[in-house]
Amino acid sequence: MESKKTTIIDIAKQLNVSKSTVSRALSDHHSIGLRTKMRVQQLAKELNYEPDQTAIFFKQRKTYLIGVILPTLSNTFFASIVSGIEDVGYNKNYTLLLGQSRDEEDREKKIVETMKDHRVDGILISMAKSTYNYEHFEMLKKNNIPTVFFDRIPQMQDIHFIASKLESGMLEAVNLLVKRGNKLIALINGPEKMPACKERYEAYIKALKQNKIKAEEKYVVHTDITVEGNNAAMKELLDLPKRPTAVIAFNDYVAMDVIHYAKRHKVKINKDITFISFANEAICNYMDHPPLASIEQFPYQQGAKAAETLLELLEQGSDENQKNFRNILLPSQLVVKVTK
Repeated sequence: MESKKTTIIDIAKQLNVSKSTVSRALSDHHSIGLRTKMRVQQLAKELNYEPDQTAIFFKQRKTYLIGVILPTLSNTFFASIVSGIEDVGYNKNYTLLLGQSRDEEDREKKIVETMKDHRVDGILISMAKSTYNYEHFEMLKKNNIPTVFFDRIPQMQDIHFIASKLESGMLEAVNLLVKRGNKLIALINGPEKMPACKERYEAYIKALKQNKIKAEEKYVVHTDITVEGNNAAMKELLDLPKRPTAVIAFNDYVAMDVIHYAKRHKVKINKDITFISFANEAICNYMDHPPLASIEQFPYQQGAKAAETLLELLEQGSDENQKNFRNILLPSQLVVKVTK
């Protein structure tokens, strides 16, 4: 037989005091005398009393749970973001409830619903690459669930978000390539409809213009960020009558695939074609032929700032959540990987 869990009523009966006296003594309330507090707390310890967290959360109207939804935990970029979120949350006694969308809109919607039903206090989201319908995000607004987006941001009005400003890193990348004699600079971007890809494209065009290089659409190709898609994008560039002499890739994982594909097709890496990528992931340090440089997007800082913003919204209440929208852009920075 499973032993019955000790309650406040059990302690109150044994000490012949009221439930409210026990409750206040356990919470160290100033209205209860020291002797009574010691008796209550000692008996609670002897009876292995454990507070009813559900009742406490109901009373406080908090679960101390933060929902975190991201595309995947399989790369260090998003893992670093989660570390930043967790460190900030831990210091405020919050626990994370994690969900991976695997870049699928339907899966993302189900996770949002589940987290809403579990009454998380707030949600942090990096959008799936295939998400084009924002109904589930609007639903969070209607239910007054504070939400902060990070890294991959939906094209919505009146939202809170944290992201990396890619323009500065892209300009550094193009400047370096031009300095090394490159004029035919291609961009392997992610899915066309993905908002983050639009930002990369606009930054690329602006950087070319600042270097007085004419942008040609044939040097801009897209991938769905799968190995097959990455290989197809690289093939498209290699099949051009006039191949690019440099390629800027959507991220380090895309760069890893397209460099491998180029090597198989007798391209000398960072000689025939120079590569630069985004994210500055640890994998670059273990590649036989890493990209010349990678653009650091400071994922840990993104995660920490997103968590800090969400906790500020939770402290301020629902009225503040629907106004004074925080749109924070952290800088990006080029990190040179190959110095020879």
